[in-house]
Amino acid sequence: MNKTVRLGGASGYWGESDMAWAQLLAAAPDYLVFDYLAEITMSLMATMRARNPDTGYAPDFVTALAQHLPVIASQGTKIIANAGGVNPEGCATAVRKVVAAAGLDLTVSVVTGDDIMDRLDRISIVSEMFSGEAFPDPEAIISANAYLGAFPIARALAGGADIVITGRCVDSAVTLGALIHEFNWQPDDLDKLAQGSLVGHLIECGPQVTGGNFTDWQTVADSLVDIGYPIAEVDADGSCLITKPDNTGGVVNRGTVAEQMLYEIGDPETYALPDVICDFSHVDIMELGPDRVRVMGARGRGVPEQYKASLTVADGHRLSALFFMIGPDAAQKAELVYEAVLARARRTLRARNMPDYTAAELEMTGTDFYYGAFGTTRDPLEIAFRISVRHEDAAACALLLKEASGFGLATPPGLVLFSGARPKPQAVVRLFSAMIDKSIADVQVDGLSYRPAPSAAATAPSPEIPSEPNPQGDTAVNLATLAWLRSGDKGDKSNIGVIARKSEFMPYIWAALTEPIIRARFAHLVEGDIERWYLPGSQSMNILMDRALGGGGMASLRNDAQGKSFGQILAVMPILIPKSLL
Repeated sequence: MNKTVRLGGASGYWGESDMAWAQLLAAAPDYLVFDYLAEITMSLMATMRARNPDTGYAPDFVTALAQHLPVIASQGTKIIANAGGVNPEGCATAVRKVVAAAGLDLTVSVVTGDDIMDRLDRISIVSEMFSGEAFPDPEAIISANAYLGAFPIARALAGGADIVITGRCVDSAVTLGALIHEFNWQPDDLDKLAQGSLVGHLIECGPQVTGGNFTDWQTVADSLVDIGYPIAEVDADGSCLITKPDNTGGVVNRGTVAEQMLYEIGDPETYALPDVICDFSHVDIMELGPDRVRVMGARGRGVPEQYKASLTVADGHRLSALFFMIGPDAAQKAELVYEAVLARARRTLRARNMPDYTAAELEMTGTDFYYGAFGTTRDPLEIAFRISVRHEDAAACALLLKEASGFGLATPPGLVLFSGARPKPQAVVRLFSAMIDKSIADVQVDGLSYRPAPSAAATAPSPEIPSEPNPQGDTAVNLATLAWLRSGDKGDKSNIGVIARKSEFMPYIWAALTEPIIRARFAHLVEGDIERWYLPGSQSMNILMDRALGGGGMASLRNDAQGKSFGQILAVMPILIPKSLL
């Protein structure tokens, strides 16, 4: 009999709703997998642990787990979570306590070794892997973690673990580890590892594959309150069926699955993970029925020689203050307020012999700010606007707010100041990414050393383009009429996936979305290079824009520091297509 493993994707970030637990456990999967970590999460957890060494993990994971332990134990569902953050041993200890308190016999294993803070002197890094920035002052580094792979998780499961806690691993590893264990995949089973990694990638963001952030949100609007979390039913070759629990909201279709496949992957032909370099360009996504989508065709191109490591670095402070302007000429008046307040603050800084702000930015909601020269809103009667600055000194940031408050009686008419508690300067944490030798990370499973699999030389992909490179159309329609779109971030890069609703549309989409055209649409936001790739398997393309997010994460002064709006900006672009195809 062919074996199928069923996994439920129960969490996509720290702070995710707990509703997935009961919903997925009612479907009795073999595994529940949880992804809690992002780079900013690691820095927050590191700050927590610096104040209290017993913290530094996701306590809400432990609390929710305690509520569902009887069901977990009775049906034999195994739990894998990177909820350990910067203190996986502390998280495992807390989990063992709630297991004991419930009177249950469950084995809790812990994977460690991602934390490389005490090994920084062994890192021979000259510059950041994307920006070329020099290695930061070690005194400013808050956290440093290698992205571990899935084989240590599989080792823990082979040792009898019912619950596996890890620190920083790649998001998809919590799924791939279970599949390696269940199907006895080996380090050289590259296509299977790539397909298993794709399964993990599809469910690692929870409901983003079942209707969350979906281009066609109107089709699921009435059911998002009860959205279903994903279930992956995986066969021994790594091919899978993506579905969701019965009687839940949302939807699983080709669009939702393809959007999530392209989400934040960068180059889809060389998506490098610790265990395998994945090629998703020929992945086939097929609808088999309502809320049932088959996914297969990922390829493995090798095993990286190094781990990616993420360092979070203290980098001064920032402050953002929100205001409203109401009345005629609202945008012009907001610009005047920004310029006057900034000029007053800078004058005071000079008087105090303090340096200028390292960054200052004005954003206006209601003016199509994010659409730049292609916006259609003109002369709104009311807007929200945000003034933001960065400075090494928190006092300099606070000065801006003082000057903004002091301008309240000198402003043009219609200014509505903030209400409630005033914003306070926030510490800025920026990301520094690098590749490190795998030997630097002392990977352990329950205290026993684990040596990662040897690397395997990567094969180079062959770039592909649609068969019709320059097709001609006669009717203009918005891109969203022809395609689904999903965007997100990779540090200071923005990733936009574009999936043709029909294969016949793809040549026209590819011909229209050239690098110069994309650059024009994002000229006011993107400062770096733009790359694009064609994926014939899913009839889609992926776009990656460098230096697109004002530094990205906490380092950015923008409202949208993660590129979530970028797909929507592109969605309204007119595309020429033959009327006959519509």
